[in-house]
Amino acid sequence: MQTPTVLNNRYRVIRILAAGGFGETFLAEDTQMPSGRRCLIKKLKPVANNPQIYQLVQERFRREAAILEELGDGCNQIPKLYAYFVENDEFFLVQEYIEGETLQQKLQQGLLSEASVKEIIISILPILDYVHSKRIVHRDIKPDNILIRHADSKPVLIDFGAVKETMGTVMTASGNSSRSIVIGTPGFMPSEQLAGRPVFSSDIYSLGLTAIYLLTGKFPQQLEIDPATGDLLWRQYALSVTPSFAAFLDKAIASHARDRFATAKEMLESLQHSVTPIPPTISVSTPTVVSPPPAPVPPQQPTVVSTPPAPVPHQHSYSQPPTQPRQGMRDWQKAIIIGSVIGTFVVSGLWLIRGQSSQQPESTTTVTQTTPSPTSSASTPPSSNTQANSSRTESNSSTNTPNNIQPSPTPSISTSSEPVSSNSSEQQENTPVITPTKTAVEETTITQEQAKELINNWLIAKRVMFAPPYDFQPANELTTGEEYVNVAGSDGSINSLKKDGHYYKYGLQRIDSVDEFSANANQAAITVKVTEDRTLYDRNGKVVPSQTDFKTRVVRYNLQLVDNKWKIASKTNFTD
Repeated sequence: MQTPTVLNNRYRVIRILAAGGFGETFLAEDTQMPSGRRCLIKKLKPVANNPQIYQLVQERFRREAAILEELGDGCNQIPKLYAYFVENDEFFLVQEYIEGETLQQKLQQGLLSEASVKEIIISILPILDYVHSKRIVHRDIKPDNILIRHADSKPVLIDFGAVKETMGTVMTASGNSSRSIVIGTPGFMPSEQLAGRPVFSSDIYSLGLTAIYLLTGKFPQQLEIDPATGDLLWRQYALSVTPSFAAFLDKAIASHARDRFATAKEMLESLQHSVTPIPPTISVSTPTVVSPPPAPVPPQQPTVVSTPPAPVPHQHSYSQPPTQPRQGMRDWQKAIIIGSVIGTFVVSGLWLIRGQSSQQPESTTTVTQTTPSPTSSASTPPSSNTQANSSRTESNSSTNTPNNIQPSPTPSISTSSEPVSSNSSEQQENTPVITPTKTAVEETTITQEQAKELINNWLIAKRVMFAPPYDFQPANELTTGEEYVNVAGSDGSINSLKKDGHYYKYGLQRIDSVDEFSANANQAAITVKVTEDRTLYDRNGKVVPSQTDFKTRVVRYNLQLVDNKWKIASKTNFTD
């Protein structure tokens, strides 16, 4: 249904600001206000067109609107709610229109400094503390949902997720209502929120990742994960960040909610204490600050020393080391005994070394044979990449093992077998380096999960390639061949959008399932179902409807191994 130019006989639509899976957003003016006050109108549509749940959605919508009204009235960094209404079975929110730019738009001017990011966090945390005091979790904190207001340069928190969840209400087979969607943005929401159980520290996690994005320019999906701990590895992209602030952010984005800051207030106090000198009286209320200074009670130190190593036979010696007149031996006697023991060990060691060298002259020969090899002591780790390259080349050219393996082993590996070959014919069979070659091939093989991760990184990269700053770097890292030409070539998507002044904005991006996967040597293919919410804007900020949709597509990606890195070589869309 096309939106009328006047809504509720009062609000005249000026233009469409955004469109997505949950509805549309308009800039409008209030014709019943003398000033013709501008406002923001959000038209929301339920995901299920079911008369059975319409009444339920309407009730929830009214309740969520009341919450938004309370939040806006209680905090000037949350948009005020002017009105809400239902028209033609569609739901509308009328909110305060705030002129400013989002953090996503601000980043297009360049990465933010640590001081700027701290300032933003310090301004946002009191808002979060207020929202959480109302027992509400925002659930969608990200760079697009924090607006820097032009009037006072203060950040404003927008686009609360509760109303979106209401629009996702569906009816189950048993006749009960259910929330069918998880509110949040992939990458910026923690695991408990992804499971549909958000807590207050879920917003802290999202804010921490937003800060890291402002410092690095990297979306969370573009960051590597420590396989041992599951922690995101981001510090290498922000080397100028101080260790204390990096540790602060690491705590905010901890995988488990119990390891993060418990509240926004605690997070704010921790950051403020790290920015300004800490008065002595505050150290009692901040346990984390007590550890840096030296031990506060020096007189108790002797009693504490006895607990760490606790060698029981000598515990009494820790109390007063200088005065031990009751010991049986004096210091000079101890020195003689200790010197005698050391001398005995030295003489015995020299005798053993001389005896072994005289009894085993062959071992000396073995050492001299291996010495000329420039990499004999650490041949395996440095040559792993070389072996991977050579084994991959061999697998493409031929499968005859004797002829191909002969030239490929490095000299460092073969020399380790030479001394043994003169003594045993059985060990001589181990001379061909077959095992490293197999390992190298296995290392280059891509798994289904790795292929899925590559596609996920590609989806996220579209946010910075197909919108300002029209970044070519992700295309260099993720694509090759035909796909690289289509994306980053002179007539590719990036240059075409940049030339026309058009840009895409993405909402939900999700891989729903993997329908097919295969991998062979340096090629692989994966077919996935991808759900994506995308909106194309022209140079005037108007939506281009023909290229705007929210749908699920079936796409086949052909992958290729290039310079030890898997990339997208081409893709086929089976839906459009």
